[in-house]
Amino acid sequence: MKKIFEVPLYPYVKSEDQNAATPARHPVIVVGAGPIGLAAAIDLAQQGVPVVVLDENDRVSWGSRAVCYAKRPLEILDRLGCGDPFVDKGVVWNTGKVFFDERQVYRFDLLAEDGHKRPAFINLQQYYFEEYLVNRVRELQAEGKQIELRGQNKVVSVDPGSGGVSLLVETPDGPYQLRADWLITCDGAASPIRNMMGLDFVGRVFEDNFLITDVIMDADFPTERWFWFDPPFNRGQSALLHKQPDSVWRIDLQLGWNIDKEEEKKTENVIPRLKAMLGDDVKFEIEWVSIYTFQCCRMEKFRHGRVLFAGDAAHQVSPFGARGANSGLQDTDNLCWKLKLVIDGKAPDSLLDSYDVERVHGADENILNSSRATDFITPKSEISRVFRDAVLDLSEKVEFARPLVNSGRLSVPCVYDGSPLNGADDTAMPSRTRPGAPAVDAPIEGGWLIDKLGGRFQLLAIDAQAPGELDVGGVPIETLTFDTRKTPSNAVRERYLGEAPSAIYLMRPDQHVAARWLTFDRDAVVSALQAAIGRA
Repeated sequence: MKKIFEVPLYPYVKSEDQNAATPARHPVIVVGAGPIGLAAAIDLAQQGVPVVVLDENDRVSWGSRAVCYAKRPLEILDRLGCGDPFVDKGVVWNTGKVFFDERQVYRFDLLAEDGHKRPAFINLQQYYFEEYLVNRVRELQAEGKQIELRGQNKVVSVDPGSGGVSLLVETPDGPYQLRADWLITCDGAASPIRNMMGLDFVGRVFEDNFLITDVIMDADFPTERWFWFDPPFNRGQSALLHKQPDSVWRIDLQLGWNIDKEEEKKTENVIPRLKAMLGDDVKFEIEWVSIYTFQCCRMEKFRHGRVLFAGDAAHQVSPFGARGANSGLQDTDNLCWKLKLVIDGKAPDSLLDSYDVERVHGADENILNSSRATDFITPKSEISRVFRDAVLDLSEKVEFARPLVNSGRLSVPCVYDGSPLNGADDTAMPSRTRPGAPAVDAPIEGGWLIDKLGGRFQLLAIDAQAPGELDVGGVPIETLTFDTRKTPSNAVRERYLGEAPSAIYLMRPDQHVAARWLTFDRDAVVSALQAAIGRA
């Protein structure tokens, strides 16, 4: 039986554009049919924006690659209409354990407080992730949405201009030209388009290598994240074990810097390492092997005129902490509603500069946390290793040392503190739902708060009165009213009111808070909406 990553999902079909006398022009072209490119295309198509996706491949990625997906990206996938297949297939986990040598020294629990629709994390191979997004593309096509996925369409030249972007695309039937009003670049960490445009990708390369192996085996390990420092099966290095669907286990083994990568990937060299870890009696089959080197890099700017970069094309972090695909989905979540408003003429072109501001902030936050984790995992001096090992020893016995253990601080949603789009704030309300923060889920009558939010501007009127809907210069605002006496728990009050008697929240289309007040004031709401769409 063929694996999903061996089967073309969007095989090459010659398009009408290839026969056009003059280059066809599209409102938006997305380059890259990985998780981030597909998410961007789905988001735009749902909003009625015609979009074409180009990819030099015709199938999903080989190997598990990105594995861990956090609660916030799962909520984004729900807004894109396809969250359930991911959670249904994925392995849900909340607990992690850290070992030093053979001793367990630290345990953490990521289980959020009660009253959330989605779990803290799931594990799911990237090829399933991409397959489910392709399925969602097909659903949108069946609904009549203008979204096209072109396999074996390789972009070989990009010419950005003030009025649009010109592309030269290579196909099995030869090259053809295209024009785009806007180009969203999601072509990965090596980003050919970034290189074509001569743009920077500055950061830090960590002098270490890790062997990644997907192993198919029946094992009785619990559904937890296990991380080892200096284990007996990989002395002086580290290791990571994660469970995935279909009895596939992800194993990461630190190898060091001065290695022969091709030699280390050979099956005859991988198997002894796995047996040392798992034991000689464990039966397993190797599905995929790769070696990666840590990098923490980003572009100086993610917006270059009409070319917008997202995901690994814009920023890259080391994998510990699950910040790659998770942060990429937050990129597209931030970008697409803004691009829709600009395309419709309801917001100035300068609104897209806020994409750069907010997501560079998110990238810097991720790079900082990722770099700290990598420095802890791979100390580069003897004194650093002594300090690290002392922390690990202490963490087994005393509480204060445990927060210092860093085997990869796991991804948390970005709060856009200091964003130019943020409006008024009343600090009587909880800090966790301040302007710039993503919505915090809560149970409501008949379902979940998070399912009611997103896709448009909204007012949350909590124990307060507000008009049913508003219109600010052609931008509608829908009102959702909640009486906390009628909600099934105290969660809405605790998460959105705190000590305040009532609250009005202005929510952005990406489910982030734009502004908040104790009571409704039309002029204040209009002013905050103007700021949130870049008109202020």
